[in-house]
Amino acid sequence: MKNYYRKKDAWWVSPYNYYHEVIGEFSIPDKVSIHDATLRDGEQTPGVVFRPEDKISIAKKLSSVGVERIEAGMPAVSQDDYKSIQEITKLGLNSKIYSFARALNSDIDKAVECGVDGVVLEVPIGYPKLKYQFNWTWEDVFKKSADVINYAKSKNLEVVYFPYDTTRAREEDIDQLLYNIMKFSPPDSIGVVDTMGCALPQAIVYLVKKFKDMTNLPIEIHTHNDFGMAVATELMAVTAGAEVIHSCVNGLGERTGNAALEELMICLHILLGIKTNYKFDQLMELSDLVRRLSKTDYAKNKPVVGERNFTRESGIGIDLVINQPLAMFGTSPSFTGRKGDIVLGKKSGKLSVEYFLKKHGYENDIDDTIKNTILEEIKKLGIKKQGLLTDGEFDSIVKKILEK
Repeated sequence: MKNYYRKKDAWWVSPYNYYHEVIGEFSIPDKVSIHDATLRDGEQTPGVVFRPEDKISIAKKLSSVGVERIEAGMPAVSQDDYKSIQEITKLGLNSKIYSFARALNSDIDKAVECGVDGVVLEVPIGYPKLKYQFNWTWEDVFKKSADVINYAKSKNLEVVYFPYDTTRAREEDIDQLLYNIMKFSPPDSIGVVDTMGCALPQAIVYLVKKFKDMTNLPIEIHTHNDFGMAVATELMAVTAGAEVIHSCVNGLGERTGNAALEELMICLHILLGIKTNYKFDQLMELSDLVRRLSKTDYAKNKPVVGERNFTRESGIGIDLVINQPLAMFGTSPSFTGRKGDIVLGKKSGKLSVEYFLKKHGYENDIDDTIKNTILEEIKKLGIKKQGLLTDGEFDSIVKKILEK
């Protein structure tokens, strides 16, 4: 790991990430997998509706990028969902296909009919949920789910036990539920679910270790982004031993969304140094597909896939954006199939003018006085527009000045 912080033409991040003092107490599993829930949790983004053909297109691309597991939906939601899950399971993708299920045998039957590999079996455990929404105790949760776990396993389904709102549960409820589930109906894995995105990364570490100690099962982590920490908390879960991380493309999901798939992939591979086989150069294609089909845009500076991530307006170091991008960015634009971009505006400098003069085919003998005049006009227009200049506006400025 000593020199992993830097890879030629790919990335250059902080070497301190890999110091023994930083990683010495990590318990990163030998294999970490991604379970993507875009087709279910992502569709719960208000206003988002994926048609069956949309879900099939997204599933194909998720598999192509290298996602290990795809949560194709919840068969009980609608006949369209039921049919689309069936169609996805017939594609023969490299990804395992899971469906989402309530603690009902009828939901398990639908999952079997759809031909999925496994189910995410959701039950509430957060105390606000039990107290105000369901009026249940942990005993109720156990009684409603234990037999269903066993029923699903009898149908040869892999079962992820998914006690949601974990991070707001009373610890005594967690202790009792896990003890009894493991005694009477152990699943294949169990999720730590930060439904409200309200746990610190260190709290997630505590819960992952607790769940691991109590169950000795693979632990999965599912987080939302209400406090802006979804990706960070999932990464910390991995350092504590979580084997599966849940995601949605572009960070789709209820309220503030789920942990973003593309960010998790980059962080696993580069920042945690986990060797993966993800196709990073296809991330933009996947992101654009989901953005188009979900009709949901995101900020231009969104990590990994934002339109302006590799764009520089400031004149300082402008030549390096193209010639030596790792001097200006943590990852090379080419790592995710992109290119660096230089734009003109209020913050441009003389190097920017020289770059655009060459780009637009002007002669090399334009003197510095004229270049400075061009720059002054660029800045004036950028301030007036409160934005960036177009290529046409640049040409107009240059021609006007050269004609004087």
